[in-house]
Amino acid sequence: MKAAYTEAFGPADAIRFGELPPPVGGPTDVLVDVLATTVNPVDTFIRSGAWRTPVTFPFVVGRDVVGTVSATGAGVAGFAVGDRVWCNSLGHGGRQGAAAERVVVPVDRLYHLPDRVSPTDAAAVLHPAATAYLALFTRGALRTGETVLVVGAGGNVGSAAVVLAAEAGARVMATARSGDEEHCRGLGAAGFADYRDPGLARRCRDFAPHGFDLIVDAAGWNDLDTAVDLLAFRGRVVVLAGLRSRPVLPVGPLYLKDGSVTGFAISRATSAELAEAARTLNRLLARGRLRSRAVEEAPLSAAAEVHARLEGGHLHGRRVVLRPDLDA
Repeated sequence: MKAAYTEAFGPADAIRFGELPPPVGGPTDVLVDVLATTVNPVDTFIRSGAWRTPVTFPFVVGRDVVGTVSATGAGVAGFAVGDRVWCNSLGHGGRQGAAAERVVVPVDRLYHLPDRVSPTDAAAVLHPAATAYLALFTRGALRTGETVLVVGAGGNVGSAAVVLAAEAGARVMATARSGDEEHCRGLGAAGFADYRDPGLARRCRDFAPHGFDLIVDAAGWNDLDTAVDLLAFRGRVVVLAGLRSRPVLPVGPLYLKDGSVTGFAISRATSAELAEAARTLNRLLARGRLRSRAVEEAPLSAAAEVHARLEGGHLHGRRVVLRPDLDA
């Protein structure tokens, strides 16, 4: 089968595209013929070796997959050949990645794709939206009626966070580039501020005079001094980006507010947590509420190029979906 893979940790141009032996599943695995996959920041971390996780070389890159079931193990229930399915946790923890014509998915990490949702649309949003869901609800303990600040709301994870928080009945303020305001408000943000505005903190306080119950930083800026200052009593900050970030933690103000700062990486999520997120994502996908801002399709053989573009900062708010059928 054709696959995008590496034979060692390295830069984007270490990715090769060529033939690998087809995968073989176990009794609780499902074989999936790939219709679409994509590239996430964490994929670049694993490929480069910046994030160490068990890897067997040659290593197929990629996290997300949308496809159709081609075979099931003897211990698999709930899936049948021909079912349209998705998974967003391959390529980590010893699992081979998604950038191939066929992949093996553990049954506890596989979910049905709702009817009438295109593989391209789904692949573009699944990983960012699952990340946002778990940051908001599993780590952030968001409740209806609370006030939320989404930092980096113009990006893929931030955009999904705005949708999910608004859908849950939260009052949402978004920060992003000035040109992202219409986009963020269309997703459900009740307030907006340009992150470069010198009066950003004042505008945030005007929106939430008593402070934010939850601040989700999807941008990786991790300005904890400002974030803690903007917190409400018992407010929470969830950071989910900034691999090399080393901010100063203002301990005094944090403990006086009885607040918390939590780091979150979806790669550490349990299969039960991922399944919980999948139920909400499928509901919103079926309603058309989760859609990527801009989607570009490319052949699977373009994986190295897309990794390089992502690392170079050239995909703001844009998702590139890789399709094996475009290599034909």
